[in-house]
Amino acid sequence: MMGVINLIHEADEMEALTANRCLATVPFGGRYRLIDFTLSSMVNSGIPKVAVFAHRKFRSLMDHLGSGSNWDLHRKQSGLFVLPPSMEDQTDFGKGDLYHFYRNRDYFYRSPLDYVVISRSHMVCNVDFVKVLDQHRETGADITVVCKNAPEGMPGLARKAKVNGAGRIVEMQDHFGRLDSNIVSMEMYVLSKDLLLDLVETSLAQGRDHFVRHSILSRLNQLQVNAYLHEGVLGVVNNIAAYYQHSMELLRPEVWKELFFQPGSIYTKVKDEPPTHYRNGADVTNSLVANGCDIEGEVHNSILFRGVKVARGAVVRNSIVMQNGVISENGSLENCILDKEVEIRASQQLKGSIEMPFIALKRKVI
Repeated sequence: MMGVINLIHEADEMEALTANRCLATVPFGGRYRLIDFTLSSMVNSGIPKVAVFAHRKFRSLMDHLGSGSNWDLHRKQSGLFVLPPSMEDQTDFGKGDLYHFYRNRDYFYRSPLDYVVISRSHMVCNVDFVKVLDQHRETGADITVVCKNAPEGMPGLARKAKVNGAGRIVEMQDHFGRLDSNIVSMEMYVLSKDLLLDLVETSLAQGRDHFVRHSILSRLNQLQVNAYLHEGVLGVVNNIAAYYQHSMELLRPEVWKELFFQPGSIYTKVKDEPPTHYRNGADVTNSLVANGCDIEGEVHNSILFRGVKVARGAVVRNSIVMQNGVISENGSLENCILDKEVEIRASQQLKGSIEMPFIALKRKVI
């Protein structure tokens, strides 16, 4: 298979967290970005060629991915390709993903690989695409959609689908409505390269340019679209409530171990920082703490990214503090999300709620 991570018109309700970055590069889990999960799943499945179709605010994406060396994708013949929209034609930004696939069709034509997996970046999961391809071939499906059975529901915006007894998808939401089903689409599609190119040209010839809406949903009766049920951890992270809840779930060891190590490891950009320094008086419980931190105060039920400083007398509870954040002496956080390089001055107290955490913009001083 060859991989496509599709960032064109991703659903994004992350508010301040995506003010200066695309959804794919929102920090998650102490050291990672959202795109790391999909990209690592592809690499662990032996996919040698991955294209990232960038759209808007992709400077941080380029910085994070680099040459792809952290994912072993810095190769001469295949590897990682970042394909942004054309800068000289501003109308490109408003067009659908099929148009961008067509503009970069050489990426598909030049590859000898027979199958394509197309995925979004905001699905926090660890998927073995080899098993998905095996089922795709065994069932003779035209398209296989990776799905999750979630009877208890989950936060985040996701399509729902109805599946018959044979595993075929008979109905799927055009967007994020209220279809009466427990099956959630993970926005991961496996199909042959020839079928994809045919769908691209046929749909565009009809004036339609959205992959899921125009190429799949309008052809559910013509194409055999099957569901592959993923049994592992899934987090649909495209709004604040989902981001906060799924981040806090990482504090459960069984969730953390399954997400980051089964069936393969999740990789990210390596920065080689020193271990965290726990000074005298530090009190840290049930927290996920990245390397490079300096802690002298209290941290409880929280996630600290690289380089965070918690001064003497400061208390951090049920909060997420991103890279190089500073909580000064006697400062207090509860139910907060601090973006990168936020500084909380001495004796300042911030408190949000579990349903509506307080969010501080990048580099803000409070």
